[in-house]
Amino acid sequence: MVSEVFQNIGKIIERDSKSTTYKYALLRGVINIIQENSPYISFSSGKVNIPTGLLIEKWMLFYYPILESSTFIPQIHGQSKLAFEPQFTKIISAYNNMGGFSAFYNDLKNKGIPNNLRKDFIVLANRLKTTVTTMPMKYIGRSISDDYYSIFNYENSRARRSDSTVVDLEFLINNYGSFSIPKDYYEAFKVLGSFISGQDSILFKWAEFSVNASGRCLSIENVINEVLKNPITDRDIIESKKIYKTILKKEGKVYCVWTGRSIITYDIDHMIPFSIWKNNDLWNLLPSHSTTNNQKRDKIPSPNLIEKRKDIILHYWKLISKNVPDRFQKEIQIALLGNKPFQSWQETAITQLQSKCNYLISNRGFDEWNIK
Repeated sequence: MVSEVFQNIGKIIERDSKSTTYKYALLRGVINIIQENSPYISFSSGKVNIPTGLLIEKWMLFYYPILESSTFIPQIHGQSKLAFEPQFTKIISAYNNMGGFSAFYNDLKNKGIPNNLRKDFIVLANRLKTTVTTMPMKYIGRSISDDYYSIFNYENSRARRSDSTVVDLEFLINNYGSFSIPKDYYEAFKVLGSFISGQDSILFKWAEFSVNASGRCLSIENVINEVLKNPITDRDIIESKKIYKTILKKEGKVYCVWTGRSIITYDIDHMIPFSIWKNNDLWNLLPSHSTTNNQKRDKIPSPNLIEKRKDIILHYWKLISKNVPDRFQKEIQIALLGNKPFQSWQETAITQLQSKCNYLISNRGFDEWNIK
């Protein structure tokens, strides 16, 4: 059961809708509340109940610096604004001359929102509640279930009524109802939530160590940018594709690997997308019709599709092997064959490719792709 929950979380992160950052904000917020072991968390009938006001507070803390930043940091595809952006921008503008982000949080946590901003703050809080409960809470889990609210369930009733006229965090907790998640997900977030959200990830801890070792002369951002550098450059990708196209020119006719149709113009497609696996091996590059390649994008070919297209995949692999034998053998040996002998590479490589794609789909939660 625990294994299934972790697999589901992986699928949610990778496969659920990515049109906005709402999904990430919801997961990060819930994880933070659980990791803080909030005393407001309660348990009933296999469910864990959390005040929605605590989540509204987290969203305020997440999005304030993003919306305040002088650098535009996209949070939604297209030209649209976040659902609560106009209301939040009004609050941020008001706090520009009052101490900014820190002053806002101090008011929210301790002093209470000033009288002249209470109405605007409540409008923002209402908008945040509507956004979080009707969007990410509703749709998270759609990659693993056809049901809405399959993991998060919002209760509109108030946690308890408060006669306080102070508008602060306690006001949010008391007036915005609660939501629940299954206890299995709570336990998963409790144990590994900090790794999922990034605070305890190896990458973050590595960067944190380097910052401290430098006497804090470096920033976390500086170190992460360097640690994440990849040795495969745009030039390397162009070179590999150029080699491939040179081979195909000698062959004359070119066929789309996914449709089998003869094509004159084509893309060289990373069979396992480069965004998922930084692999620029020639065996992972295949000619594809541009329209088909656009349909595939960052999806993973299904094992069944690979079986159907096995003959043409092997056709291209043999062409590469014939033209650049040393590079092909080294690359496919390391990536797909392992300790298996190269002499019988064809069936082994196809089987390993299917296994690798199945792992990325089933365990890592990436989108499966089948030609329409």
